[in-house]
Amino acid sequence: MRSDAGTEIGQLFIMGMPGPDLDKETEYLIREDRIGGIILFSRNIEGPLQLAALCRDLQRAALKRQELPLFLAVDQEGGRVARLKEPFTGFPGNAALGMDEEPVKKAVEFATVTAREMKLVGLNMNLAPVVDVQRGEMDKHLEGRSFGEDPKRVALLGRTVVKHLQKNGIMAVAKHFPGLGRADVDPHFLLPTINISLEELERVNFPPFAAAVRAGVCGMMTSHALYPALDPERPATLSPIVLTEVLREKMGFKGLTITDDLEMGAIAAKWSVAEGALQSFQAGADILLICKDQGHVRQSLERLQRALREGSITTKRVSESLRRIKRMKKKYLGYREKISLAEVKEYFKRHA
Repeated sequence: MRSDAGTEIGQLFIMGMPGPDLDKETEYLIREDRIGGIILFSRNIEGPLQLAALCRDLQRAALKRQELPLFLAVDQEGGRVARLKEPFTGFPGNAALGMDEEPVKKAVEFATVTAREMKLVGLNMNLAPVVDVQRGEMDKHLEGRSFGEDPKRVALLGRTVVKHLQKNGIMAVAKHFPGLGRADVDPHFLLPTINISLEELERVNFPPFAAAVRAGVCGMMTSHALYPALDPERPATLSPIVLTEVLREKMGFKGLTITDDLEMGAIAAKWSVAEGALQSFQAGADILLICKDQGHVRQSLERLQRALREGSITTKRVSESLRRIKRMKKKYLGYREKISLAEVKEYFKRHA
């Protein structure tokens, strides 16, 4: 028989789903394995009314068996990484925002409008802002996604976005800790090695993340990259040095540590998704993100449950993450207004 911690291991996962409607497999994982959250992509989103109905159906499925609602997350950075398309309000992205004559004003506008529209359709977590500091030419997957090359400017705009998303009821997640600004390959396919000194990390990479921590950011997303100055053996996502010693103990971060997608080649090719999930959890991650294949979710759940039975993770460690997850859910999702399709229809008709 599983312990209470074992029955709630599903809360440690945010997973993807295949289409625009709640399917049986997704509903089963939510109901039986008590999955903690869903991340939505373009394949799941056809428009505001459909999205609001989907978010409503997902929360109804969860609340049949769970005390608290699901995290419902999207990547809504603006620019080319924006899952919510027209008629949602479009923004040009971080690089354009960073070069604007009134960048703080634009950051406030982006966060405020984005939060309003996300909340209206039932979303509650934005996997943004990117607070990586650009260092010369960025790898193609990060083009246009950084606020710029000045750590102070990146810190200012990052914490502004965090503050105004969260003030308006949407959890913000700063990414990709401890910074992908010097990555020369795409971690979707390969594991980058970022050969910079500890001095450069502390002077350039860390300040925007530290500013987000001081602003009370709900989540911090880990990077799938190797930083030899911090840990020569394990990428940040799997490194207790990076996730526990640096982020928790040195920076004082008390929110949710969330992995980048564990199906990316940087992790899956060497460790497998399930082993990556276990090692990341052991390193200090609270939420394990698996964006596409629900088979990987089931395998990872089973791997963590087996590790708990065998003692390679402890009930105490699981309880620590569950406590952080429940605290965040109670703070942001404890008193959610019901999703109103009529209000969604009226808002987007008015703003068309």
